[in-house]
Amino acid sequence: MLINMILDRGLLWYHFIKLNDAKKKRTTTMETLENKIAIVTGASRGLGKAIAQLFAREGAKVILAARSQTEIERNVNEIQAEGYEAVAFPCDVSDPKQVEALARFAIQKYGHFDIWVNNAGVAGPYGASMDLTPDQFLTVLKTNIFGDYYGSTIAMRHFLGRKSGKLINILGAGSKDPVPNQNAYGSTKSWIRVFTLALAREYKDSGVGVFALQPGLMETELLTDVVTFGNQEQRLRNFMPFLIRAGGKKPEVPARKVLWLASSATDGKTGLNVRVGSSLSFLLGFMREGLRNLLRLPARKVEINLKIIPSAFEPLE
Repeated sequence: MLINMILDRGLLWYHFIKLNDAKKKRTTTMETLENKIAIVTGASRGLGKAIAQLFAREGAKVILAARSQTEIERNVNEIQAEGYEAVAFPCDVSDPKQVEALARFAIQKYGHFDIWVNNAGVAGPYGASMDLTPDQFLTVLKTNIFGDYYGSTIAMRHFLGRKSGKLINILGAGSKDPVPNQNAYGSTKSWIRVFTLALAREYKDSGVGVFALQPGLMETELLTDVVTFGNQEQRLRNFMPFLIRAGGKKPEVPARKVLWLASSATDGKTGLNVRVGSSLSFLLGFMREGLRNLLRLPARKVEINLKIIPSAFEPLE
């Protein structure tokens, strides 16, 4: 009990220090997006929704894009109910024609756009690479890699002509190190990181800011609603709630860092590769939850929804 209390207090003290640091930074940097036009893909839920809401509250006119028209219209209604400006535009980012239509919609409605956030992404089934069908693997690549490529190049076509703009590409697990059982997702995030940083170097003197953001572990549907295979079911049911309690953060936390990247605080900068969270915070969270399990203390309930599908693996003989 004493050890658990010490770890809890240590974690709270660490976050208190980080919060104070963040407050100090906000007093010296301007984060408002007043009169900026922002496009956020994957804005139906999770991090994309949090980014769109925060941008709107900071004064931006926000275009929410996602495949689900119902969900983005619901989010737009919530933003408008708070007195801010937002519109919905259904878009499948794996289709270049739809992505260009999104950009042209923004230009037609507002005359230009200032910020483009490539957040749309899918995880694909959780499991070993050979359990996935080629179509399942390629679906992840088409949305995550091609979606970011189309979004980035179309945004840059607009930004380069104006000699200004902020392009922000969202990373994820696998952007730095391999992630077994998430090979499709992880390899796309590695590609996005390299592509984004190379793009920033290619246009470093253009006046356009090109940034990558690693949001870290978040408690969103990507973790709580999982498609997987029978041999992974028990492991996920046992470990995923522990993982989320130990290190999962609300999407509003990395959304604030996206706001910082989009703001005037990064004017004149490009090629930033920003990570939200620290190894120390993650380690303390794991130690706390491990001791909590060991001592059988009550823990916050985390609902995990699994959909079990058959493996596609067939031996070739």
